[in-house]
Amino acid sequence: MQEIIWLGRGGQGAFTAAKLLGAAYTINDANKYALAFPSFGPERRGAPVRAFTKLDTKPVVDRSQTEKADYIVILDDTLYSPQLHGLLKSTGTIIVNSKNKIDGALTFDADGISAEFKLPTANTVMFGLLVGLSGVVTSDEAVEAIKNYMPAKIQERNISALLKAMQEVAE
Repeated sequence: MQEIIWLGRGGQGAFTAAKLLGAAYTINDANKYALAFPSFGPERRGAPVRAFTKLDTKPVVDRSQTEKADYIVILDDTLYSPQLHGLLKSTGTIIVNSKNKIDGALTFDADGISAEFKLPTANTVMFGLLVGLSGVVTSDEAVEAIKNYMPAKIQERNISALLKAMQEVAE
């Protein structure tokens, strides 16, 4: 099973990104299963939010929080802590939306890409970075998930941002 932890703040779309990954993973294969779910305290904009995506080739029934992740994706760099490395599998990776370098993590200016496409949040950019780095789903599957789960009026900008993010990590 592959497990991804998403860290963000309320309103940044961490749970949306978690759901998009799950949708992309299962979109073309009836033998793939995904579960995406959030974990948060009082619901308010700006409060820390955790979301989880679990991907497997058999039904995912474990709804407990991930204890050892393949990836931790952080939408707000103020949520980064060196203690997060304890939540990674031995081959795990932390991906952070930040203009600053962070030891032990891959950092990308996802906010810059979001601004380029006039997006209010970096969630689809971070989704694209994860897809590009992990290969867990194809670009076509990721695009199809956006088409199926986002309103038509924002699909084009989100798809463009996703593809630009994937291109960033391919270089």
